[in-house]
Amino acid sequence: MTRSPARRTAHRAEDGTPSALDATQAALAAEHAAVYGYGVVGGRIGDDRGQEVSEAFTAHRARRDTLHRTVRDLGGTPVASAAAYALPFEVTDEAGAVRLAGELETRLAAAYADLVEAGPAEERGDAASALSEAAVRAARWSGAPVPFPGLPEYAADGSR
Repeated sequence: MTRSPARRTAHRAEDGTPSALDATQAALAAEHAAVYGYGVVGGRIGDDRGQEVSEAFTAHRARRDTLHRTVRDLGGTPVASAAAYALPFEVTDEAGAVRLAGELETRLAAAYADLVEAGPAEERGDAASALSEAAVRAARWSGAPVPFPGLPEYAADGSR
């Protein structure tokens, strides 16, 4: 399956497929960013969605920890989290926090799509579940599902 290079999160083999280790590292990096991002979201979100933020934060920390172990199992050194991350836009209020949460989940879906494609066979089911969870959260935050979550190059016209 060939996808847009702009979406690629992991290093590619000659056939365009990421290695299992690189795809796992990319998903781990995306989870680090999501954990950080949900800290920002939690600081700006209203009480009515606070539980949703808490559940997402906990889920992403658990996925991050699992990916950390998987990278080690694959013989790699897990990518460390950054002290801070540049946000894709300024988050000054609840609307911005909701938008950021949707963006975080959309980016995670892309990382997990790569992991489904290239991850270790025994880990692909977990990656598919993570992709599904990210897509559902993204839809909840944005208010609308997207076709082909994690594969934005297919969503534009829906014809591929």
